[in-house]
Amino acid sequence: MDDQNKNLILATALSFLVILTWFWLFPPEEVIVAPDVEAPISAQVDGTVPTVAGDTAQSATAPTAAAAPVADTPRVTIQTPDLSGSLSLLGGRIDDLSLTNYKESLDADAQTVRLLRPVGEVDAYFATFGWAGVEGLSADAVPTPDTLWSVESGEILTPETPVTLVWDNGKGQIFRNTVSVDDKFMFSFEQSLENTSASSVTARPYGLLRRHGEPSYLKNFFILHEGMVRMSDGELEETKYSKILKYDTDAREGTQAERVEVAQSGWIGYTDHYWMTTLIPDQAQPFRSVSKYFASRDLYQAEAVMAPNVVAPNATATVTTRLFAGAKEWETIRNYEENNGVGGFLDSIDWGWFFFLTKPIFWLLHTLNQFIGNMGWSIIALTFILKALVLPLAYKSYVSMAKMKELQPEMEKLKERTGDDKQAMQQGMMKLYKDNKVNPASGCLPIFLQIPIFFSLYKVIFVTIELRHAPWFGWINDLSAPDPSSILNLFGLLPWGSPEVGSIFAIFSLGVLPILLGISMWLQQKLNLAPTDPTQKMIFAWMPWVFMFMLGSFASGLVLYWITNNTITFLQQYAIMTSHGARPDVFENIKGSFKRDPKPANDPKAPKGKK
Repeated sequence: MDDQNKNLILATALSFLVILTWFWLFPPEEVIVAPDVEAPISAQVDGTVPTVAGDTAQSATAPTAAAAPVADTPRVTIQTPDLSGSLSLLGGRIDDLSLTNYKESLDADAQTVRLLRPVGEVDAYFATFGWAGVEGLSADAVPTPDTLWSVESGEILTPETPVTLVWDNGKGQIFRNTVSVDDKFMFSFEQSLENTSASSVTARPYGLLRRHGEPSYLKNFFILHEGMVRMSDGELEETKYSKILKYDTDAREGTQAERVEVAQSGWIGYTDHYWMTTLIPDQAQPFRSVSKYFASRDLYQAEAVMAPNVVAPNATATVTTRLFAGAKEWETIRNYEENNGVGGFLDSIDWGWFFFLTKPIFWLLHTLNQFIGNMGWSIIALTFILKALVLPLAYKSYVSMAKMKELQPEMEKLKERTGDDKQAMQQGMMKLYKDNKVNPASGCLPIFLQIPIFFSLYKVIFVTIELRHAPWFGWINDLSAPDPSSILNLFGLLPWGSPEVGSIFAIFSLGVLPILLGISMWLQQKLNLAPTDPTQKMIFAWMPWVFMFMLGSFASGLVLYWITNNTITFLQQYAIMTSHGARPDVFENIKGSFKRDPKPANDPKAPKGKK
């Protein structure tokens, strides 16, 4: 076996090993049990935000109906075109919020996606706003996340009707929160402190997000960021939950925390696969961005703490902070960035290392979908455009392949002349290529360019919500999920369903799209004669079908892209090679792939009389 064969086998084996290791180390989904305790929250008087205190726990050992904890406190209904839920007067918390236009699955009885949940439920998650006393205000003189507010004005929180909450500490200070919401996912909290006492007071307004443990629906997929995300003076920071656990311990508060002082323009929050909550202070004012973890209760907390406000007697201080709580829709988030002054907000979507490719690719896909109205056909149109952009390179590659095909007889003669002298063979081939102006490496250029495009599109399809539950036609009703059809039930003709995900039978359950992918790769190979070397021939013969099984569990949108790409490549290569006098004989190559190789002359099983 020569070095070329050894390298080919080694490269193929390593590629398969990497892919198998990838799926073993990074399974698509991992369920993490939510915590079963909750500690009360109390304020401190040194200007810090409320932290965990005491050791009282509320049980949440199993998921409970939303109505039970929601009904425990007086509430204000939230109703917008995209959101529904309620605001608890206990702490003025937004802790009951659902995204009315998104379902958990495509099942007819699927529940609406619930983003925020009150304490007492698994995956409890809420936002609240208050004041931390600095000077002149004791711990019980400022509202905390456990303060019971009253409704001063408003009945239902809608885009047209804000609601004002009020709390009088009985010591000369009156606190108000005026809450408004737009027609998408942005809340606005106008916090005011009215000082009716005879002396000045100082307090720091804040907003906080509290998450009880890692969410049970965490994907834990290595190409997807889930956890804390923040922008600080133009610098993006993404921190996974596992890294938050490694923060240095703050001796004063007994927590693990990381603080960033932001001069202006920043935000902080938590991001899931498709959903996000983010605190957005006044973009022209400094604030402290804090990410915390309370190890004793497995609580994650994100804070935006504004500068101290000195409030003179008979004066009022007002600070406004926004809260984004909703779906990471590209167009919506872009509008908040461009028209509402939230700097760098589009970067809250996880574009990855290839952001210089993923961003324009998604923009183009989104634009195509606005004209076409179907993401499946938009992916096909996107593939045509991308192939057109790389056509100059592809043209040079296929012309080079056509010239190399013309040189095949000369190469055979050279092989006969040089025999086993590999150095002479190599020198002769280089001279042959040089005399005929052929670059054998040019055939690799389109492949190398295709790799980052493929992974960028994979990232786009996986992370953007616009592909979630997006149908193409027929049985393909979710381009972000694998093809649901199965060869094991003859694609629905037999009276049983597809194997469950994770079942051993699922490995052999190929859908229509993965099969078409294997066929398209196989046909693409038939544009050229099979390698004469038996080892290379065997590897190339198996490769389309191995990839068919490996990519069977990939998103339908990505498989659709690859099928379209292979089809266009086939047509381009056939047309270009034909125009240069090297027309591929596809049918003859297909027939040749089914012929058995002749037995070597020294094969003991060769027919008698053969030499």
